Amino acid sequence: MEEVNHNVELTSAELANLWTQYINDSSSICILSHSIEKAKDEDIKEILLFALNLAKSHIEKITEFFNQENFPIPKGFTLEEDVNLNAPPLFTDTFMLVYMHVMTLLGLTGYAGAVATSSREDQINYFIQCNNETMELYKRIARVALNKGISSKPPRINTPNGIDFVNAQRYLTGWFGKKRPLNAIEISGISYNMVKVVVKVVLEIGFGQVCQTKEVQKYFQRGKNICEKQFGTLSSILTKDELSSPVSWVSEVTNSTVPPFSDKLMLNHIVILVSAAVGYFGAALSVSQRRDLAIMYTTLMAEVGLYAEDGAQLLIKYGWLEQPPLADDRENLANKK
Repeated sequence: MEEVNHNVELTSAELANLWTQYINDSSSICILSHSIEKAKDEDIKEILLFALNLAKSHIEKITEFFNQENFPIPKGFTLEEDVNLNAPPLFTDTFMLVYMHVMTLLGLTGYAGAVATSSREDQINYFIQCNNETMELYKRIARVALNKGISSKPPRINTPNGIDFVNAQRYLTGWFGKKRPLNAIEISGISYNMVKVVVKVVLEIGFGQVCQTKEVQKYFQRGKNICEKQFGTLSSILTKDELSSPVSWVSEVTNSTVPPFSDKLMLNHIVILVSAAVGYFGAALSVSQRRDLAIMYTTLMAEVGLYAEDGAQLLIKYGWLEQPPLADDRENLANKK
């Protein structure tokens, strides 16, 4: 269908979608550019190049949207200020493929939300296109991961003999007494969150190894400890039902101590991922029907929420937190009269 020409202003939701994507894709360009320079595996390098070209095309399109609206272009992250292309690799090619798998999952969630909160036809069409491109990227990542034996599948369960209905309150229990086995939805939520948690662990190990700011380095170390504890908590739930846990990739950090990225980029990246984790724990909580899982997810959300807030405080302290577009301060405007 042909796109309608209009002069309707972007809504606050549409500005938020574009602004957030600009910040995230400018960060991706920095991380991918360094990874491509150091990649040895040609199949993985091809994935990284495809992702880099998508991120660059997004930056160009968002800049075009903002210019049309006379809206200031965010600073984001730049190759000149936030990357050292000469630094040795910090992560192996294997981990970079796992990392891209998780980042693509986050992108798909974000683009679906952007479509759902957009009103203008050009914005809807743009984010549908982003979603389609990212689904193609996901297919390529899944294919390469499977071929190389890198893919970490969720636990399998046996096919039930037929349909069934819950006929006892015990289905909801979890504090005391015998717990029922996990259902497929709960297993999926636990496994899905574990994959994302372990990627944060590896990033925090690597970033802590090369970070130049002592306070930020301690923050990464604290985050690693939190994520390792949370991974263990989630893994223990699966183990009790004789279910396998996703692979841990902590050995995929090199021994380099030369920072490939600025402390500003690394800290922003971790805070964004940790903040997103609160939402993913919440999504898993919403479909869990055992009370002990509800308590567990509530605890995990509180831990990462506090950690994310402390990270934001550090970003503010060092002047590294770029401010999203704000609504007018009406009281301040009135006082200026």
